[in-house]
Amino acid sequence: MGISKSVAEQMGRSSWIRRMFEEGAKLKAERGAENVFDYTLGNPDVEPPAPVLEALQNVVTKARPLSHGYMPNGGYPIVREVIAAKLSRETGVPFTKEDIIMTVGSAGACNVILKSILDPGDEVIVLMPCFSEYQFYVTNHGGKLVSVETDDQFLPDIALIEAAITPRTRAIILNTPNNPSGRIYPENLLRDLNSLLARFDQSIFVISDEPYKSLVYDGNQQPEVAALIAPTVICNSWSKSQGLAGERIGYLALSPRLPDLEDLRRACTFTNRILGFINAPAIWQWVMLESADAIVDVAAYQEKRDVLCDALEKIGYELVRPEGSFYVFPKTPIADDIAFVRMLAAEGVLAVPGAGFGRAGHIRLSLTIPLDTIKRSIDGFARAFAACASASAAKQ
Repeated sequence: MGISKSVAEQMGRSSWIRRMFEEGAKLKAERGAENVFDYTLGNPDVEPPAPVLEALQNVVTKARPLSHGYMPNGGYPIVREVIAAKLSRETGVPFTKEDIIMTVGSAGACNVILKSILDPGDEVIVLMPCFSEYQFYVTNHGGKLVSVETDDQFLPDIALIEAAITPRTRAIILNTPNNPSGRIYPENLLRDLNSLLARFDQSIFVISDEPYKSLVYDGNQQPEVAALIAPTVICNSWSKSQGLAGERIGYLALSPRLPDLEDLRRACTFTNRILGFINAPAIWQWVMLESADAIVDVAAYQEKRDVLCDALEKIGYELVRPEGSFYVFPKTPIADDIAFVRMLAAEGVLAVPGAGFGRAGHIRLSLTIPLDTIKRSIDGFARAFAACASASAAKQ
């Protein structure tokens, strides 16, 4: 029996990140790993903080009855209470444990809320460029993704968002600090978005996907979306902030300012179960009970950002220096970003085309590789840039 048409179509549009990651594996086998500079996958290379590893050891050795069995689908109440208290301190919004559902990462949280609120044909506004998997999360649950462009500095345009809202709009996904651009959406824009939504009679959720919230540079701080926008649903994880991408632990937080809150709590708990997650991993819930506030050494990522951005700008690349996350999203020296990615690959440098994130003419570079690898890759970036300049001159 063949696979479904919808999945076959989605596979054809599947993530450029994975495609280039697989291309990298081939190149490494051909040239040797030391000669390939793989910027494709946002796989944290900064080790988890010591308090997290200590908490893990404590949890594994502690004799806690039924600590590895089923629990309420929303997660352990004592863990949810800790997360609610943390969010209340950070946002000034009075979250309670009933507002928190422990999830299988932020991706799990996104799918839980979308499953809970979407009927077939409902629309979800997503700002471009965006994390490439959002299109699949929305269509997983019968929704339609509506793309809205940001400006040339990757900041939202409130007028464009307003123009995209229709009677079928159910949600807007915000991702700040942003993957792939690294931009932090400033407080004034978030306030303007809240004012815009207040003018509509229909309920429109703001799904704030926040896995990079703690990864900010130069003394920046991510404004609290839930504090500034009333109808906020937070999706978060410790995948990036604690270097735990493979452990799949996160949470969904429903702002107590949301309408029909009790119904939404029940719906999200139900969808967490029926999507097959059942509950978030038990061990990692107990770990977060002891170490939810720990974060990785952000300075290590900032140093790599500075080295890479300084070098690219010196070569001639145009870029908006990221304020957070661990990505750089420079313009390509030719309009065809896919062609330029191939030119880089010929130099042993693996990047992801911006087209995969909804913004052609750019490439995404992940900072989750060793600093020495970044330094050794610079000549490859320079040669590819020079080849574009030579080809342009020849045409003239």
